[in-house]
Amino acid sequence: MKTLIAIALIFTSNTFAAWQDLGRAVGVARSKTNGIVITASSRAKVHVEFYDLAVVRVRIAPTGTFERDLSYAIDYSRDRHTPAVAIEQGAREITLKNSFGLRVIIRRSDLSIRIVDENGQTVLQSDPRHPVRFDAATDQFEATMLRPSEVETYYGFGEKAFAEMSRNGKFIVNWNTDTFSYPIGTDPVYQTIPFFTALYQGKAYGLFFNNTQRTWFDMGARSPERYSFGANGGELDYYVFTGGKDRSPKRVLADYAELTGRAPLPPIWALGNQQSRWSYFPESRVREIADGFRSRKIPLDVLYLDIDYMDGYRVFTWDKSRFPDPPKLIADLNRQGIKTVLIIDPGIKVDPNYAVYADGKKQNIFVKNPDGTELNRNVWPQASAFPDFTDPKARRWFGDQYKAHVAEGVAGFWNDMNEPGVFVTEKTERPEIMHHPEKTFPYDTPHDGDGAGGTHKRYHNVYGMQMARSTFEGLKRLAPDKRPFVLTRAGYAGIQRFASVWTGDNYASWDHLALTIPMLTNMSVSGVSFVGADVGGFNERPSGELYARWMQTAVLTPFFRSHSVGWSGNKEPWEYGDEYTAINRATVELRYRFLPYIYTLFREHERTGQPIIRPMWYDYPEDRKGYLINDQFLLGGDLMVAPVVKEGMRNRRVYFPAGTFWVDLWTGARLEGGKDHYLDAPLDRLMIFGRAGTMIPMQDVVQHTGEMASSPITLTVFAGVTPEKAEKMALFQDAGEGYGYRQNAWRELRFEHSPGLVKIDRVGSFDGQKLKKIEVIGVAAAPRELLADGTSLRFTYDEKTKRIGAEVPDGVRELRLIR
Repeated sequence: MKTLIAIALIFTSNTFAAWQDLGRAVGVARSKTNGIVITASSRAKVHVEFYDLAVVRVRIAPTGTFERDLSYAIDYSRDRHTPAVAIEQGAREITLKNSFGLRVIIRRSDLSIRIVDENGQTVLQSDPRHPVRFDAATDQFEATMLRPSEVETYYGFGEKAFAEMSRNGKFIVNWNTDTFSYPIGTDPVYQTIPFFTALYQGKAYGLFFNNTQRTWFDMGARSPERYSFGANGGELDYYVFTGGKDRSPKRVLADYAELTGRAPLPPIWALGNQQSRWSYFPESRVREIADGFRSRKIPLDVLYLDIDYMDGYRVFTWDKSRFPDPPKLIADLNRQGIKTVLIIDPGIKVDPNYAVYADGKKQNIFVKNPDGTELNRNVWPQASAFPDFTDPKARRWFGDQYKAHVAEGVAGFWNDMNEPGVFVTEKTERPEIMHHPEKTFPYDTPHDGDGAGGTHKRYHNVYGMQMARSTFEGLKRLAPDKRPFVLTRAGYAGIQRFASVWTGDNYASWDHLALTIPMLTNMSVSGVSFVGADVGGFNERPSGELYARWMQTAVLTPFFRSHSVGWSGNKEPWEYGDEYTAINRATVELRYRFLPYIYTLFREHERTGQPIIRPMWYDYPEDRKGYLINDQFLLGGDLMVAPVVKEGMRNRRVYFPAGTFWVDLWTGARLEGGKDHYLDAPLDRLMIFGRAGTMIPMQDVVQHTGEMASSPITLTVFAGVTPEKAEKMALFQDAGEGYGYRQNAWRELRFEHSPGLVKIDRVGSFDGQKLKKIEVIGVAAAPRELLADGTSLRFTYDEKTKRIGAEVPDGVRELRLIR
């Protein structure tokens, strides 16, 4: 027995000998006007500062030397509101306090940290029983925080294939990986966004772990009393977003967006219906698809060309046997109102007779092995070289390669395989697991790191983001009067500044359809607003019912694209028979009817960082029943969308937030919040509800966004505004392209709704779509009269759908219902 005890003690000692705590504070120095640097007894340094008015930053350098303070995640173009802080040093604690009363309290004995809000409530508290610890030999470290309750919930973390809305109880890993046809629960997948929002009893805070290496979060999986996070290298650098005085999720995300940036307003065509396949070729097939949409009157704005348009998968080339005259094809599609988007991968075929490769090699653009030779890995063109997108020179070079395609009239670009993903070979150790280490570059591959240097271990997770940045910045240079459209599979925190994101190679199944709602809404509250999933599932063929329900689920998500593999048959909207063709056409038409509102939400995101689609808890944090709902979402703050995501379902439960009332778009029924409603959900209908009193601008159906200018606006009013508070809404209008809106080429139609009255004001000089109609939904009985600026209007009333409709005169400023 004594021998066994001795062996156990030796094992324990050797296992943990390398790990050490920070120790106690032995020195404190002021850092500018907003923070302090503490020297620990372990020689580590701890930097604590008020980064912004409601944002606290903590940096810990175990070696005592901080790394270069440059992050790919941060938008350095934005001004900071750096507050001055008061510092109080006591025998046991050091306190930083800003002018609003927000405090950071650091215990001297173990450097544990507690953040206290303006109301005296704890925002975040590190666990003194599990202090920050690090391993100097391996560069690993971890920090642990106490949870106020085991029912504190967590959201965000970017792209995670979890079916649940909340991430509490999960163990999360961040390492961008090509995960074809990923099963539900696969982690990690394609994106790394180490940011989350915590919510407990209506109060929120956020935490962003600013580390590009393989990071992890244990959100109560091992111990429900605490959560922890760490990395295999780099620096322990995290930001805490306190949510301001009200501790609101909206303030948390606004401050995170202020740090990492907001998505720029996209061209309006990028918000239309988009169709893709791996692959549409030759040219005649592309024309057939375009004509198929137009002849069937199914609206379409974009067609994608996947890798088979290239000459032997050489990026920035065409296979002239399949596409003999690309500029003519693109011009002909443009005349049909259809834009062309091309896929561009990072791998460049090793071929000395291929001009792109030869120039890249000459310019010393490509990633090297540790011995200085060129790194080559197999992807679609087989042996390929890869630009080092962490090198500014390589980013500019790659961005310039788009010149010919831009001149041909290509409208946008799709960056794929940029995790970076590479193919395994016959020499690869088996089995070929989902997260096989040889599916990307070796960990010791050197990178420029914008002059900082380092290996792939540090830069893997930003490779795809920096490729998207290269594409975005290149397009800005090549076509400065147009808004770039870039779609990326891989990314890191801040990717929203450069690209839209889709959720990779999903699967044609009902569980993957259901997954899209928690996946996309959690990405949205991670700062990535322009998101979508492949409609119908990328791999395998859906049934007609699954495809129709997927179209409905996706139609009001920010990025709306159907995409599929080529081996599972045709998956265009008309491929499932006449009944489904009609249903799918009506679904796509619904997207175009709502486009004025969706476009306005994108402009609002650019201004404020607020997401386009949202989980219910985001706007209603006081209603705890909404914290876990994963099959509904909000479009903006005013529309509730409740798709059907289960096979054969024709009736479903819908929950509305307590203290609110909602109106069914189709039936006009008024529905009270705080309770479940079981409602009919026929196959041909997406369930949509407007918050009582809200106003949504809609338009007549168009076949593409180029027809919007002549399409009249209908102001759809959901009846039931409360007397205590007028509802307001501003419809944003501009050219839908270019940057004139940043000067004076814009207009807002501003609406104010109080009981029986809608006031309309027009601000700005842009000559946009005209308000021609009004529709009021949820009116129990026909009014006696409808007045426009005091003049009586002719109107209709549908008792079945509780709907009033009327045409209104140009320039109308006031609409009044007389009951």
